[in-house]
Amino acid sequence: MFTPFSIKLLKRIAGKAIPIRTRRFAFPAASMVSSKTSKMPTSSLSSSEFRKALGHFTTGVTVVTVEQEPGKIHGMTANSFTSVSLDPMLVLVCVDHRANMHPLLQKKKKFGVSVLKQNQQAVSEYFAKREHNAETEQRLGIHFRRTPSGAPVIDGTLLQMSCKVIASHVAGDHTIFIGEVEDAELHEGEPLLYFRGEYRKIARHS
Repeated sequence: MFTPFSIKLLKRIAGKAIPIRTRRFAFPAASMVSSKTSKMPTSSLSSSEFRKALGHFTTGVTVVTVEQEPGKIHGMTANSFTSVSLDPMLVLVCVDHRANMHPLLQKKKKFGVSVLKQNQQAVSEYFAKREHNAETEQRLGIHFRRTPSGAPVIDGTLLQMSCKVIASHVAGDHTIFIGEVEDAELHEGEPLLYFRGEYRKIARHS
């Protein structure tokens, strides 16, 4: 069994940052559950089959944002995002070498992460595209703001974090960017999920 740990975050109310109640987490030992399997020999696994296989892992959906130039924000939808360490507080995001975000992260060294709510599928689809424009952002109700440490994030999302790049590692056709979390803000709502190439929502059963 893992040792319990706690985190302290800030929530902004009326422009002021106040502490949120400390939340404690403890994770019991995992149990193994078996089900019907479909074998894919790794020796003949194509890139499309590999992508399909990874699609069986459910993720949340984030938008990584960087200030491209003063007043101009570039965002990229990413579900290859995860926590790395509690001490120091680190996260990572994997970015395709062909993505517009790649050179920006290498140069700017600071980025925001916004975890999307279940009603923000259109926001995810928009930032999955390479080209962005102010008109579409206005129509979708996308508004940016700055965190206390200066990173751009999307207002109205489930979680907003400010990070600074402390390391990067080339891995195949992607670069793994390690970010140290400088601040985080939590908001109420349910997350947008992605599974088997489709957007999903959490189902509540009585």
